[in-house]
Amino acid sequence: MTSWVGRTAAEIAAAVREKRVTPREVVAEHLDRIGKLDGRLGAFRVVRAEAALAEADEVGSRDDLGELPLAGVPVAVKDNLSVRGESNRVGTAATPDTPAEADHVVVARLRAAGAVVVGLTNVPELCVFGTTEGVHGTSRNPWDTSRTAGGSSGGSATAVAAGLVPLALGNDGMGSLRIPAANCGLVTLKPGSGVVPAGISDGDWFGMSENGPLATTVEDARLLLSVIAGTEFVRRDAPATLDVAVSLRSPLAGVTVSAPYANAVREAAALLIKAGHQVRRADPPYPMSLGVTSLATWTAGTSVDAQGLDPRLLARRTRVHAAIGRRFVKGVRTGKARQALRDRLEPFFAEHDVLLLPALARRSPKAEAWHERGWLRNVLANTAYSPLTPPWNLTGWPAMSVPLGTLPSGAPTAVQLVARPGSETVLLEVAEELERRQPWQRTAPVD
Repeated sequence: MTSWVGRTAAEIAAAVREKRVTPREVVAEHLDRIGKLDGRLGAFRVVRAEAALAEADEVGSRDDLGELPLAGVPVAVKDNLSVRGESNRVGTAATPDTPAEADHVVVARLRAAGAVVVGLTNVPELCVFGTTEGVHGTSRNPWDTSRTAGGSSGGSATAVAAGLVPLALGNDGMGSLRIPAANCGLVTLKPGSGVVPAGISDGDWFGMSENGPLATTVEDARLLLSVIAGTEFVRRDAPATLDVAVSLRSPLAGVTVSAPYANAVREAAALLIKAGHQVRRADPPYPMSLGVTSLATWTAGTSVDAQGLDPRLLARRTRVHAAIGRRFVKGVRTGKARQALRDRLEPFFAEHDVLLLPALARRSPKAEAWHERGWLRNVLANTAYSPLTPPWNLTGWPAMSVPLGTLPSGAPTAVQLVARPGSETVLLEVAEELERRQPWQRTAPVD
């Protein structure tokens, strides 16, 4: 009997369209794997076993089954996006356990494409931090379960990396797709502003947050991105030779990049040279004020999201984060600091087509009760290992994380790719080139 666990979304959808397998069979097999493994991985807050099987049967009976791009594909959805009939808790006890009346627009697009939502995945409280733990559970890295999966799309990344689902939906406001993808050996793309409908929490963190895919292959990431964007990201017939800038410099003074992540960038650069691209060292002109801009925007976004919630039900680190952010909300709303950053970086991206840099500075923290620790300790832990993702939320430009290389533990490392607005297709093509020349193991050995 053919096993569909560990197969790509593209493979599953093709088999369902050709009626070599039913959506129910595919979904049931993945639900069985979730039941066996998720107790020690913590990917899901809620598993929709009965509802998912019923919805799989509905997909199988659709007249347009042969045309559905995600026919019968089990997907997981981050628990800050509404799924009809399920509560949207956003990682906290302060939100009501009230079923949503309608799907978020990107969830509706998944369903329209034939996908089956099997569950909602764990997030840190209000999706604030780069580790995923709290009152609803702790999401662990399937490659090294002593370590956090990252955050805030940590549960979604755990689910895909462990083969619990082939695809998951997450979002990224300061690196919340790229951080867990880099930890868990996945492909993700944070699209540029306006490419995919956002509608995340209250104001999308001033327009910085974007919905995007978590996948094991570039093909699957392209497929899910096309569905939720409502437009196909078609491969160009003759991809051009690109000017690729390579940087190992951290945007934050005093934070350095560890050897495994620096080596991953060097490996990627060598692969792109072999592919015929023009590759050279060049550091973006990050301003000294970048750390202040990042902190002000990060805390201000949390302050807005915490409005109306009972502070007694929030963790102390969240309360402090929101309290600090209140003083910055008015200034952040003007967008002046973000525009100044774009103005400073635009000449660099006029000269270079793609920026290649580390996805992370070092491996993720231990999977521990970070939500019970102080605010400063959390902020320092986050910035020490993930200082390279926030600039591209502040600018609103597309950025990818692609697996490449390994840590001494055997867990994956990753590189980040960034480009000017409208360059999602270019980034996908560069990622495909890396995947073709140095394929990665798609699923963590957690059985």
